[in-house]
Amino acid sequence: MDFAHLFEAAMLVCFGFSWPLNVRKAYKARSAKGTSLAFIILIITGYLAGIAAKFIHGQYNYVLAVYFLNLLIVLTNLAVYFRNKALDKKAASSNQLKVTAKDIEERVSKAKPLVRISSEENLDYISKVYEEKNAVMLIGGSMDKHIPVSELSNEFDFTFALYNKSQEKLSLKDAKKYMTSEILPLEPEACIFHLGDEDLNLFKTNPELFDNYYLELINEVKRYNSKERIALVSVNNPQNDKNIKSMNAHIKAISEAEKCTFVNLENAKLWNPDATKAANDFAYSMGLSQRKPLKNVSEILYSYAYKELLPTVKDAKIVG
Repeated sequence: MDFAHLFEAAMLVCFGFSWPLNVRKAYKARSAKGTSLAFIILIITGYLAGIAAKFIHGQYNYVLAVYFLNLLIVLTNLAVYFRNKALDKKAASSNQLKVTAKDIEERVSKAKPLVRISSEENLDYISKVYEEKNAVMLIGGSMDKHIPVSELSNEFDFTFALYNKSQEKLSLKDAKKYMTSEILPLEPEACIFHLGDEDLNLFKTNPELFDNYYLELINEVKRYNSKERIALVSVNNPQNDKNIKSMNAHIKAISEAEKCTFVNLENAKLWNPDATKAANDFAYSMGLSQRKPLKNVSEILYSYAYKELLPTVKDAKIVG
């Protein structure tokens, strides 16, 4: 018996024993973090050198078979590394925002001024037969809490669940955490966001951070449900404040970038909830079932707020 070959084979078995465990661990981890590609390639190079030496000396024995076995296992580890690397890249891309704050600035600079429109232009909303299964959530700030969604739902014959989940002094910074912990587990079908009251100072000092907070909030909602409908309501600006006006331009640009519905509160005086209700009744009388647009729902909610709640707000620089 050639003990030199036996000990060499034992060495290879000892070195190679950890690789199957490493492959299993890396495969289950689904991440290449903590794995060194250079180290794996170095090991592969070493085994290739050993195999080459065996061929040069014509030593075609069981030791050569152990070299090939170890090489195969390390190559498997290399394949798992590249698979995990691809998974890391996919996870990173899914967590990235679709648009950046810079993109929003560009959209704002190119955007046309907000135009007042008549309520009749908002009545073209009859859609395909759609069965609502989940609720529509209203998420706003201090004033929004007082919008009586149950009463309005009954008055305007809403055929879907509508809940007011607004919070006192809810800021964009806190909105994402609030959505993740309290709202999204309820699996809403749609969300109406009216945020900004607590963020004017942030917008003045760092509009890019304001944009990112809003984009992260939308991204979090879509991460739970990519098909969820989202409406963004502008901030009320009775004094025509230039900062609020700029903030609303950013909100509009964000809604366009993320394909959300934009609701402009500057049109509140022109909204006619009764006309909206009449159109709804006509649709039902014709036997049509509809998926109520968030724009119309928002108009009904904030028509009430404009007429009943705003007059009671003494310092109404922002509605939120």
